[in-house]
Amino acid sequence: MTRYKINLKTLGFLAFIISILTFPLNSYSQETLETVNQALRYSRYSRLALKIIPVQESERTFILKMPIEKIEDNIDFDTYQFSYAVLSGFQEPLTAQNLVTLTRQDLIKETDFHYFFEKRVDIPASQETAIAILKAVDTRQGDVYYYHLDLISPFIFGHPGFWAYYGDNIPFDQNFILKNQPVEFKGRGIVTLYSFNYPANFDSPLPPMEIRPAPVPREVQVDFEGDFLLNNLKSFTKDGYYFIQSDTNSTQGMLIKTVHEAFPKVKDYEEMVEMVVYISTRNEHETLKAAEDKKKALDQYWYGMLKDEEAARKVIREYFKQIEFANILFTDFKEGWKTDRGMVYTVMGPPNEVFFRPNGEIWSYLIANSNSKITFTFARVKNILTPNYYILNRSRALQPEWFKSITAWRNGQMVF
Repeated sequence: MTRYKINLKTLGFLAFIISILTFPLNSYSQETLETVNQALRYSRYSRLALKIIPVQESERTFILKMPIEKIEDNIDFDTYQFSYAVLSGFQEPLTAQNLVTLTRQDLIKETDFHYFFEKRVDIPASQETAIAILKAVDTRQGDVYYYHLDLISPFIFGHPGFWAYYGDNIPFDQNFILKNQPVEFKGRGIVTLYSFNYPANFDSPLPPMEIRPAPVPREVQVDFEGDFLLNNLKSFTKDGYYFIQSDTNSTQGMLIKTVHEAFPKVKDYEEMVEMVVYISTRNEHETLKAAEDKKKALDQYWYGMLKDEEAARKVIREYFKQIEFANILFTDFKEGWKTDRGMVYTVMGPPNEVFFRPNGEIWSYLIANSNSKITFTFARVKNILTPNYYILNRSRALQPEWFKSITAWRNGQMVF
Protein backbone atom coordinates (compact mmCIF):
# COMPACT_ATOMS: atom_id res chain seq x y z
CA MET A 1 0.00 0.00 0.00
CA THR A 2 1.41 3.35 -1.03
CA ARG A 3 2.11 5.99 1.60
CA TYR A 4 3.30 9.54 1.04
CA LYS A 5 5.68 9.84 3.98
CA ILE A 6 8.12 12.73 4.15
CA ASN A 7 11.56 11.89 5.49
CA LEU A 8 12.71 14.78 7.70
CA LYS A 9 16.18 14.40 9.16
CA THR A 10 17.32 17.80 10.37
CA LEU A 11 14.71 19.11 12.76
CA GLY A 12 16.32 20.41 15.92
CA PHE A 13 17.14 24.05 15.40
CA LEU A 14 14.37 24.64 12.87
CA ALA A 15 11.76 23.06 15.13
CA PHE A 16 12.98 25.29 17.96
CA ILE A 17 12.55 28.38 15.77
CA ILE A 18 9.08 27.24 14.72
CA SER A 19 8.10 26.65 18.33
CA ILE A 20 9.07 30.22 19.15
CA LEU A 21 7.10 31.57 16.22
CA THR A 22 4.04 29.52 17.11
CA PHE A 23 4.09 30.24 20.87
CA PRO A 24 1.17 32.47 21.89
CA LEU A 25 2.06 36.04 22.72
CA ASN A 26 -0.01 35.82 25.85
CA SER A 27 0.47 32.29 27.14
CA TYR A 28 -1.64 33.02 30.20
CA SER A 29 -4.84 33.87 28.32
CA GLN A 30 -7.33 31.13 27.55
CA GLU A 31 -6.71 29.64 24.15
CA THR A 32 -9.50 29.15 21.62
CA LEU A 33 -9.53 27.88 18.06
CA GLU A 34 -9.43 31.52 16.95
CA THR A 35 -6.36 32.43 19.00
CA VAL A 36 -4.03 29.43 18.61
CA ASN A 37 -1.39 29.78 15.92
CA GLN A 38 -1.58 26.60 13.83
CA ALA A 39 1.49 27.25 11.66
CA LEU A 40 2.86 23.79 12.50
CA ARG A 41 -0.03 22.34 10.53
CA TYR A 42 1.69 23.55 7.34
CA SER A 43 5.32 23.42 8.41
CA ARG A 44 7.88 21.51 6.34
CA TYR A 45 9.39 20.32 9.63
CA SER A 46 6.33 18.87 11.36
CA ARG A 47 6.83 15.53 13.08
CA LEU A 48 3.16 14.53 13.00
CA ALA A 49 0.17 14.97 10.70
CA LEU A 50 -3.18 14.92 12.50
CA LYS A 51 -6.54 14.14 10.92
CA ILE A 52 -10.15 13.78 12.05
CA ILE A 53 -12.52 11.81 9.83
CA PRO A 54 -16.13 11.99 11.05
CA VAL A 55 -18.46 9.15 10.07
CA GLN A 56 -22.05 10.19 10.71
CA GLU A 57 -24.21 7.53 12.39
CA SER A 58 -27.26 9.72 12.92
CA GLU A 59 -28.16 13.39 12.81
CA ARG A 60 -26.18 14.11 15.98
CA THR A 61 -24.00 11.05 16.51
CA PHE A 62 -20.56 10.75 14.95
CA ILE A 63 -17.67 8.30 15.04
CA LEU A 64 -14.48 10.38 15.17
CA LYS A 65 -11.77 8.45 13.38
CA MET A 66 -8.46 10.05 14.29
CA PRO A 67 -5.43 8.75 12.36
CA ILE A 68 -2.15 10.46 13.26
CA GLU A 69 0.58 10.03 10.66
CA LYS A 70 4.10 9.43 11.96
CA ILE A 71 6.38 11.68 9.94
CA GLU A 72 9.26 11.41 12.39
CA ASP A 73 11.31 8.21 12.24
CA ASN A 74 11.39 5.85 15.26
CA ILE A 75 8.65 7.75 17.02
CA ASP A 76 7.85 6.96 20.67
CA PHE A 77 4.21 7.21 21.77
CA ASP A 78 5.16 8.57 25.19
CA THR A 79 6.93 11.53 23.57
CA TYR A 80 3.53 13.03 22.82
CA GLN A 81 0.43 13.93 24.78
CA PHE A 82 -2.74 13.40 22.74
CA SER A 83 -6.22 14.75 23.47
CA TYR A 84 -9.46 15.60 21.72
CA ALA A 85 -12.61 17.63 22.32
CA VAL A 86 -15.88 18.66 20.75
CA LEU A 87 -16.37 22.41 21.02
CA SER A 88 -19.49 24.54 20.63
CA GLY A 89 -17.64 27.11 18.53
CA PHE A 90 -14.35 28.79 17.75
CA GLN A 91 -14.59 31.00 20.85
CA GLU A 92 -14.95 28.19 23.39
CA PRO A 93 -11.78 27.98 25.51
CA LEU A 94 -9.50 24.97 25.12
CA THR A 95 -9.15 23.81 28.72
CA ALA A 96 -8.30 20.68 30.66
CA GLN A 97 -12.01 20.41 31.44
CA ASN A 98 -13.12 19.95 27.83
CA LEU A 99 -10.03 18.18 26.42
CA VAL A 100 -10.14 14.40 26.84
CA THR A 101 -6.75 12.69 27.11
CA LEU A 102 -5.99 9.86 24.69
CA THR A 103 -3.72 7.21 26.19
CA ARG A 104 -2.03 4.14 24.80
CA GLN A 105 -5.05 2.14 26.00
CA ASP A 106 -7.26 4.23 23.69
CA LEU A 107 -5.32 3.18 20.59
CA ILE A 108 -7.43 1.22 18.14
CA LYS A 109 -4.32 0.37 16.18
CA GLU A 110 -0.68 1.35 15.74
CA THR A 111 1.27 0.71 12.53
CA ASP A 112 4.62 1.82 11.17
CA PHE A 113 2.84 4.81 9.66
CA HIS A 114 0.02 5.74 12.05
CA TYR A 115 -1.47 5.94 15.49
CA PHE A 116 -5.23 5.44 15.21
CA PHE A 117 -7.83 6.52 17.78
CA GLU A 118 -11.61 6.31 17.49
CA LYS A 119 -14.35 7.83 19.67
CA ARG A 120 -18.13 8.09 19.40
CA VAL A 121 -19.62 11.49 20.27
CA ASP A 122 -23.21 12.67 20.70
CA ILE A 123 -24.03 16.32 20.12
CA PRO A 124 -26.80 17.80 22.33
CA ALA A 125 -29.95 18.82 20.47
CA SER A 126 -29.57 22.38 21.75
CA GLN A 127 -26.03 22.78 20.33
CA GLU A 128 -26.10 24.60 16.98
CA THR A 129 -22.40 24.21 16.15
CA ALA A 130 -20.02 21.35 16.91
CA ILE A 131 -16.30 21.44 16.12
CA ALA A 132 -14.10 18.39 16.73
CA ILE A 133 -10.48 19.12 17.63
CA LEU A 134 -7.46 16.85 17.97
CA LYS A 135 -4.37 18.06 19.84
CA ALA A 136 -0.86 16.64 20.17
CA VAL A 137 1.89 18.11 22.37
CA ASP A 138 5.54 17.22 21.76
CA THR A 139 6.95 17.05 25.29
CA ARG A 140 10.52 17.68 24.06
CA GLN A 141 10.22 21.16 22.55
CA GLY A 142 6.65 21.95 23.58
CA ASP A 143 5.45 22.01 19.95
CA VAL A 144 1.65 21.85 19.81
CA TYR A 145 -0.19 20.37 16.83
CA TYR A 146 -3.89 20.92 16.18
CA TYR A 147 -6.43 19.66 13.72
CA HIS A 148 -10.10 20.60 13.74
CA LEU A 149 -13.15 19.86 11.64
CA ASP A 150 -16.79 20.96 11.67
CA LEU A 151 -19.25 18.27 12.67
CA ILE A 152 -22.25 20.59 12.57
CA SER A 153 -22.02 24.12 11.16
CA PRO A 154 -23.41 26.38 8.42
CA PHE A 155 -20.30 25.68 6.30
CA ILE A 156 -20.83 21.96 5.68
CA PHE A 157 -23.51 19.76 4.14
CA GLY A 158 -22.94 16.92 6.58
CA HIS A 159 -20.73 13.84 6.59
CA PRO A 160 -21.02 10.39 5.02
CA GLY A 161 -21.91 7.27 6.99
CA PHE A 162 -19.00 5.33 5.48
CA TRP A 163 -15.30 5.71 4.75
CA ALA A 164 -12.40 4.12 2.88
CA TYR A 165 -9.58 2.19 4.54
CA TYR A 166 -6.06 1.16 3.68
CA GLY A 167 -5.14 -2.52 3.62
CA ASP A 168 -3.96 -2.24 7.25
CA ASN A 169 -7.43 -0.99 8.36
CA ILE A 170 -6.27 2.58 8.96
CA PRO A 171 -8.80 5.14 7.65
CA PHE A 172 -7.84 6.68 4.32
CA ASP A 173 -6.40 10.04 5.45
CA GLN A 174 -5.70 11.70 2.09
CA ASN A 175 -7.89 13.28 -0.58
CA PHE A 176 -5.86 11.75 -3.42
CA ILE A 177 -5.21 8.21 -4.54
CA LEU A 178 -3.12 6.57 -7.24
CA LYS A 179 -5.16 5.35 -10.17
CA ASN A 180 -5.91 1.64 -9.75
CA GLN A 181 -4.82 1.62 -6.08
CA PRO A 182 -7.42 -0.41 -4.14
CA VAL A 183 -9.07 0.72 -0.90
CA GLU A 184 -11.89 -0.86 1.07
CA PHE A 185 -15.07 1.03 1.95
CA LYS A 186 -16.78 0.28 5.26
CA GLY A 187 -19.93 1.55 6.94
CA ARG A 188 -22.84 0.56 9.15
CA GLY A 189 -26.32 -0.06 7.79
CA ILE A 190 -25.11 0.55 4.24
CA VAL A 191 -24.77 -2.08 1.53
CA THR A 192 -24.26 -0.20 -1.73
CA LEU A 193 -22.29 2.90 -2.70
CA TYR A 194 -22.53 4.95 -5.89
CA SER A 195 -19.57 6.39 -7.78
CA PHE A 196 -19.51 9.54 -9.91
CA ASN A 197 -16.48 10.61 -11.94
CA TYR A 198 -15.73 14.24 -12.83
CA PRO A 199 -13.02 14.20 -15.55
CA ALA A 200 -12.07 17.82 -14.91
CA ASN A 201 -8.69 19.46 -15.44
CA PHE A 202 -8.19 22.84 -13.82
CA ASP A 203 -6.00 25.80 -14.72
CA SER A 204 -3.62 27.37 -12.22
CA PRO A 205 -5.24 30.18 -10.21
CA LEU A 206 -4.93 33.88 -10.90
CA PRO A 207 -2.24 35.71 -8.88
CA PRO A 208 -3.17 37.35 -5.55
CA MET A 209 -3.33 40.89 -6.97
CA GLU A 210 -5.59 39.95 -9.90
CA ILE A 211 -9.03 41.08 -8.79
CA ARG A 212 -10.98 40.22 -11.95
CA PRO A 213 -13.15 37.12 -11.54
CA ALA A 214 -11.63 33.83 -12.64
CA PRO A 215 -13.38 32.14 -15.57
CA VAL A 216 -15.97 29.57 -14.55
CA PRO A 217 -16.88 26.65 -16.82
CA ARG A 218 -20.47 26.77 -18.01
CA GLU A 219 -20.86 23.03 -17.77
CA VAL A 220 -19.31 20.38 -15.57
CA GLN A 221 -19.07 16.90 -17.02
CA VAL A 222 -20.03 14.08 -14.68
CA ASP A 223 -20.14 10.37 -15.47
CA PHE A 224 -22.06 7.89 -13.33
CA GLU A 225 -19.71 4.95 -12.80
CA GLY A 226 -22.28 2.62 -11.29
CA ASP A 227 -22.60 1.09 -7.85
CA PHE A 228 -20.42 -1.21 -5.78
CA LEU A 229 -20.74 -3.14 -2.54
CA LEU A 230 -19.21 -2.23 0.79
CA ASN A 231 -16.50 -4.39 2.35
CA ASN A 232 -14.88 -5.10 -1.00
CA LEU A 233 -11.76 -3.63 -2.54
CA LYS A 234 -12.45 -0.77 -4.92
CA SER A 235 -10.06 1.06 -7.25
CA PHE A 236 -10.54 4.12 -9.44
CA THR A 237 -9.26 4.08 -13.00
CA LYS A 238 -10.09 7.44 -14.57
CA ASP A 239 -8.52 10.90 -14.39
CA GLY A 240 -10.22 13.68 -12.44
CA TYR A 241 -12.02 13.23 -9.16
CA TYR A 242 -14.68 10.92 -7.80
CA PHE A 243 -17.60 11.60 -5.48
CA ILE A 244 -18.83 8.54 -3.61
CA GLN A 245 -22.32 8.48 -2.04
CA SER A 246 -24.59 6.04 -0.26
CA ASP A 247 -27.66 8.11 -1.16
CA THR A 248 -27.65 9.99 -4.46
CA ASN A 249 -30.47 12.25 -3.25
CA SER A 250 -28.36 13.52 -0.34
CA THR A 251 -25.55 16.07 -0.14
CA GLN A 252 -23.20 13.79 1.81
CA GLY A 253 -20.35 11.95 0.16
CA MET A 254 -16.61 11.31 -0.01
CA LEU A 255 -14.23 13.05 -2.41
CA ILE A 256 -11.28 11.16 -3.91
CA LYS A 257 -8.99 12.63 -6.55
CA THR A 258 -7.01 10.25 -8.73
CA VAL A 259 -3.37 11.12 -9.36
CA HIS A 260 -0.39 9.82 -11.32
CA GLU A 261 2.19 7.42 -9.92
CA ALA A 262 4.74 10.15 -9.03
CA PHE A 263 2.27 12.37 -7.12
CA PRO A 264 2.77 14.46 -4.96
CA LYS A 265 6.07 14.94 -6.78
CA VAL A 266 6.33 16.26 -10.34
CA LYS A 267 5.87 13.55 -12.98
CA ASP A 268 7.61 14.78 -16.13
CA TYR A 269 8.88 17.83 -18.02
CA GLU A 270 5.40 18.61 -19.37
CA GLU A 271 4.08 18.94 -15.83
CA MET A 272 7.18 20.85 -14.75
CA VAL A 273 6.43 23.44 -17.43
CA GLU A 274 2.91 23.86 -16.02
CA MET A 275 4.18 24.33 -12.49
CA VAL A 276 6.73 27.10 -13.08
CA VAL A 277 3.90 29.47 -14.03
CA TYR A 278 4.03 31.20 -10.62
CA ILE A 279 7.60 32.49 -11.01
CA SER A 280 7.66 33.03 -14.78
CA THR A 281 6.80 35.96 -17.00
CA ARG A 282 3.98 35.41 -19.44
CA ASN A 283 6.40 35.31 -22.38
CA GLU A 284 8.65 32.81 -20.60
CA HIS A 285 5.77 30.51 -19.86
CA GLU A 286 4.31 30.70 -23.36
CA THR A 287 7.75 29.90 -24.80
CA LEU A 288 8.07 26.86 -22.53
CA LYS A 289 4.61 25.58 -23.43
CA ALA A 290 5.31 25.97 -27.15
CA ALA A 291 8.69 24.21 -27.04
CA GLU A 292 8.88 20.78 -28.64
CA ASP A 293 11.80 19.68 -26.46
CA LYS A 294 10.58 20.55 -22.96
CA LYS A 295 13.75 19.40 -21.19
CA LYS A 296 15.99 21.55 -23.36
CA ALA A 297 13.64 24.52 -22.99
CA LEU A 298 13.58 24.13 -19.20
CA ASP A 299 17.37 23.88 -19.03
CA GLN A 300 17.62 27.15 -20.96
CA TYR A 301 14.91 28.71 -18.78
CA TRP A 302 16.63 27.89 -15.47
CA TYR A 303 20.14 28.77 -16.61
CA GLY A 304 18.93 31.99 -18.23
CA MET A 305 17.28 32.96 -14.95
CA LEU A 306 20.07 32.03 -12.50
CA LYS A 307 23.20 32.19 -14.72
CA ASP A 308 24.73 29.41 -12.60
CA GLU A 309 24.14 25.66 -12.77
CA GLU A 310 24.54 25.00 -9.04
CA ALA A 311 22.21 27.88 -8.14
CA ALA A 312 19.70 26.60 -10.70
CA ARG A 313 19.78 23.09 -9.21
CA LYS A 314 19.16 24.51 -5.74
CA VAL A 315 16.17 26.59 -6.88
CA ILE A 316 14.70 23.66 -8.83
CA ARG A 317 15.04 21.42 -5.77
CA GLU A 318 13.42 23.95 -3.42
CA TYR A 319 10.66 25.04 -5.79
CA PHE A 320 9.46 21.53 -6.49
CA LYS A 321 9.73 20.63 -2.82
CA GLN A 322 7.24 23.44 -2.24
CA ILE A 323 5.03 21.99 -4.97
CA GLU A 324 5.22 18.59 -3.28
CA PHE A 325 4.16 19.97 0.09
CA ALA A 326 1.36 22.02 -1.51
CA ASN A 327 0.05 18.83 -3.12
CA ILE A 328 0.15 16.92 0.17
CA LEU A 329 -1.47 19.68 2.20
CA PHE A 330 -4.06 21.22 -0.10
CA THR A 331 -5.23 18.73 -2.73
CA ASP A 332 -9.02 18.53 -2.91
CA PHE A 333 -10.74 18.19 -6.29
CA LYS A 334 -7.78 20.15 -7.65
CA GLU A 335 -4.12 19.27 -7.29
CA GLY A 336 -2.86 21.11 -4.22
CA TRP A 337 -0.49 23.38 -6.16
CA LYS A 338 -3.44 24.63 -8.26
CA THR A 339 -5.48 25.78 -5.26
CA ASP A 340 -5.26 29.32 -3.91
CA ARG A 341 -3.62 28.14 -0.70
CA GLY A 342 -1.23 25.95 -2.68
CA MET A 343 -0.22 28.87 -4.89
CA VAL A 344 0.55 31.13 -1.93
CA TYR A 345 2.36 28.31 -0.13
CA THR A 346 4.51 27.55 -3.17
CA VAL A 347 5.64 31.13 -3.74
CA MET A 348 5.72 32.55 -0.21
CA GLY A 349 6.70 29.41 1.68
CA PRO A 350 5.11 28.03 4.87
CA PRO A 351 3.34 30.85 6.76
CA ASN A 352 4.71 32.10 10.08
CA GLU A 353 1.21 32.42 11.51
CA VAL A 354 -1.98 30.54 10.70
CA PHE A 355 -5.23 31.50 12.39
CA PHE A 356 -8.63 30.00 11.70
CA ARG A 357 -12.07 31.58 11.82
CA PRO A 358 -15.41 29.86 11.18
CA ASN A 359 -15.54 31.59 7.78
CA GLY A 360 -11.88 31.68 6.81
CA GLU A 361 -8.19 31.15 7.31
CA ILE A 362 -5.55 33.86 7.83
CA TRP A 363 -1.88 33.44 6.95
CA SER A 364 0.82 35.92 7.92
CA TYR A 365 4.44 36.20 6.83
CA LEU A 366 7.03 38.23 8.70
CA ILE A 367 8.78 40.69 6.40
CA ALA A 368 12.58 40.56 6.62
CA ASN A 369 14.27 43.55 8.28
CA SER A 370 10.91 44.93 9.31
CA ASN A 371 8.43 44.80 12.18
CA SER A 372 5.55 44.42 9.75
CA LYS A 373 4.03 41.40 8.08
CA ILE A 374 1.97 40.55 5.02
CA THR A 375 -1.35 38.78 5.46
CA PHE A 376 -3.28 36.52 3.11
CA THR A 377 -6.93 35.89 3.95
CA PHE A 378 -8.74 32.89 2.53
CA ALA A 379 -12.54 32.91 2.59
CA ARG A 380 -14.23 29.63 3.36
CA VAL A 381 -16.83 28.63 0.79
CA LYS A 382 -19.49 26.00 1.38
CA ASN A 383 -18.86 23.18 -1.08
CA ILE A 384 -20.54 19.80 -1.45
CA LEU A 385 -17.23 18.10 -2.29
CA THR A 386 -15.11 19.19 0.66
CA PRO A 387 -15.60 20.93 4.04
CA ASN A 388 -12.27 22.74 3.53
CA TYR A 389 -12.69 24.81 0.37
CA TYR A 390 -10.98 28.22 0.57
CA ILE A 391 -10.66 31.08 -1.91
CA LEU A 392 -8.07 33.85 -1.54
CA ASN A 393 -9.33 37.38 -0.96
CA ARG A 394 -7.38 39.00 -3.77
CA SER A 395 -6.10 42.56 -3.49
CA ARG A 396 -3.71 44.83 -5.37
CA ALA A 397 -2.12 45.60 -1.99
CA LEU A 398 -0.54 42.12 -2.08
CA GLN A 399 1.41 42.88 -5.25
CA PRO A 400 4.64 44.41 -3.82
CA GLU A 401 5.51 41.52 -1.48
CA TRP A 402 4.33 38.95 -4.01
CA PHE A 403 6.72 40.33 -6.61
CA LYS A 404 9.51 40.47 -4.02
CA SER A 405 9.08 36.75 -3.37
CA ILE A 406 9.08 35.96 -7.08
CA THR A 407 12.25 38.03 -7.49
CA ALA A 408 13.85 36.12 -4.60
CA TRP A 409 13.05 32.84 -6.34
CA ARG A 410 14.46 34.09 -9.62
CA ASN A 411 17.65 35.28 -7.89
CA GLY A 412 18.11 32.04 -5.95
CA GLN A 413 17.56 33.78 -2.62
CA MET A 414 14.39 32.07 -1.35
CA VAL A 415 15.07 30.29 1.94
CA PHE A 416 12.66 28.38 4.20
